[in-house]
Amino acid sequence: MTKKINILLLPGDGVGPEVCKEANKLFLAVSRRFNLDISVDEDLIGGVSIDKNNSPITDKVISKANATDAILLGGVGGPKWDNLPSKDKPEKGLLRIRSELNFFANLRPSICFTETSGASTLKSEIIDGLDLLIVRELTGGIYFGEPREKSKDVAFNTMIYSREEIKKISEVAFESAMKRNKKLCSVDKANVLEVSELWREVVLETSKNYPEVELEHMLVDNAAMQLVKNPKQFDVIVSSNLFGDILSDIGSMLTGSIGMLPSASLDKNSKGLYEPVHGTAPDIAGKGVVNPIATILSVAMMFKYTFELNEISDEIESAVKQALANGYATQDIAQKNSKILSTEEMGSLIADYV
Repeated sequence: MTKKINILLLPGDGVGPEVCKEANKLFLAVSRRFNLDISVDEDLIGGVSIDKNNSPITDKVISKANATDAILLGGVGGPKWDNLPSKDKPEKGLLRIRSELNFFANLRPSICFTETSGASTLKSEIIDGLDLLIVRELTGGIYFGEPREKSKDVAFNTMIYSREEIKKISEVAFESAMKRNKKLCSVDKANVLEVSELWREVVLETSKNYPEVELEHMLVDNAAMQLVKNPKQFDVIVSSNLFGDILSDIGSMLTGSIGMLPSASLDKNSKGLYEPVHGTAPDIAGKGVVNPIATILSVAMMFKYTFELNEISDEIESAVKQALANGYATQDIAQKNSKILSTEEMGSLIADYV
């Protein structure tokens, strides 16, 4: 019997439509090879939704997101909407869908492919073989805390976490560590922040249920330094929304290009919102040069985490490795002897390999 899969595609702004077009090729290739009935519904989010609907995301799209099996997002935002009030910006669409669907666990892998290590600003011996997972809490902390206010002369935000929120994300991190190398680093700022004191207490309590996992605590400023100095000391990192946002962007650049980095945002049942880390990249939008691999690897994560079809996830990752091993690259990861492809050409090549 053919497996039925429903996916909501939200290309969004900037390069989002370009990379999501390549994801559609991949869905077609996967459905043919693995006998799946994949239905893709497309709608608006971000700036394009503001332009058409006067809202960064509509109630209709939220309803679709609730009803679908998984969501693939391109990106939101761009200079066109920078002068809007904060409450009306394109990014509010993404924050709303994360919050209302409770996508609280953000998984961001940083994997350095041998073929692309030369594109990094770090020495190859520092990053060769890097395989790091950052688990970021996504629906709490300072981005969502109330009260928050801005006046002419003063502004403030509130960083707040409950014991239950910390417990949920720490359990995801420990479970991830159990499936990898049983090593977890929890990052906080417990030397100066009360919210981080609670964070550390709850992570310690949770660790009692995972005695096989080696747990380390690290202050966020030191963690940022260590990620650049010796990233391979880490296996899984767990952190709050703000700290995780910053650390995962550092992690993304270790690999040579942010165009290589996927992400997954999951609810308690592993339904997910999947998106490339690179955002909308408005400076290269429409030029056909954006790297689609981050989006393609996000699709691989979708089949792994939401649909539990590891064979398909592995096949997509294998196709990416095959393309890189054969010397193909987009301009952001190009080496001296690379055969440089456009966005469309790279997407078609990887889909053909699948």
